[in-house]
Amino acid sequence: MMRTSPSTLPGIDALWPLCLEIAAQRRSGRTAPPDAPSPVAWSAARGFALQGLWDDEALELFDLLKPVLDRPPAGTPWAIGQLGQSLDGCVATHGGDSNYVNGPEMLVHLHRLRALCDAVVVGAATAAIDNPQLTTRRVPGPHPVRVLLDPALRLPAILRVFCDRQAPTLLACDAGRAAEAAQRVGADQVLGVPGLTRADGSADLRALQAALLRRGLGVLFVEGGGVTVSRFIEQGCLDRLHLSIAPVIIGAGRPGLQLPRSTAMRDCLRPPGRVFRMGADVLWDLDLRAAMPGQRA
Repeated sequence: MMRTSPSTLPGIDALWPLCLEIAAQRRSGRTAPPDAPSPVAWSAARGFALQGLWDDEALELFDLLKPVLDRPPAGTPWAIGQLGQSLDGCVATHGGDSNYVNGPEMLVHLHRLRALCDAVVVGAATAAIDNPQLTTRRVPGPHPVRVLLDPALRLPAILRVFCDRQAPTLLACDAGRAAEAAQRVGADQVLGVPGLTRADGSADLRALQAALLRRGLGVLFVEGGGVTVSRFIEQGCLDRLHLSIAPVIIGAGRPGLQLPRSTAMRDCLRPPGRVFRMGADVLWDLDLRAAMPGQRA
């Protein structure tokens, strides 16, 4: 039998539209769509799987994205986080410069995660420093709803996400300050969350997830910064973490994960992980839910 040349096998260009279709069907409320594309199969036990022959890059990308694609259509909120850091664990310089810790391959990966998730969440500090667009301009696919977590209403209304109208945007604040936020950015761009602000001034992220779920935004991409991702982990609200490590040493920069101290190594979080190469960067895909069973209420 004549063997198929690897160069003729379908690759990422053929795979990506299938991933977008799976995400679209999830948003429509169907886990296992009867009209799923023929190269994709689904089973209750294993989730989605590719059929037929694919090149190695497509197979690896599908393997990396499969936990996102396998999410159920409704019910329990689910979140994946991302941090890009240096070899010495910093996400930015001391002054806050983070452009760019990671290489171009990781930027494409970020935009893919945005396209597959319902909403992208960033903290107020990251939004203020980076003034991000949070769109999918590097890949085909829909823009996510952009959620800026700002309980203290620190963000100025001139940020691009509030002005460009490229994608729906929500400034998430406590319900008691929703009217004040609406005066700044417009009522259509405000999500007032009952009980969002806790006694210490921090955000109750379970309350945020519940409010977003009521809007049909159940699959979240927590893109940053380090404090926001850390708080999601600390409160048991993050299911997976993509931690990318770049071959750069920043020195005395801003740390990435900032979690409570462990007194003994046996108490440290040891999530199951997989390693993927992203150009010069190394990406760890960490299953936090497996490391913290019973955390999800």
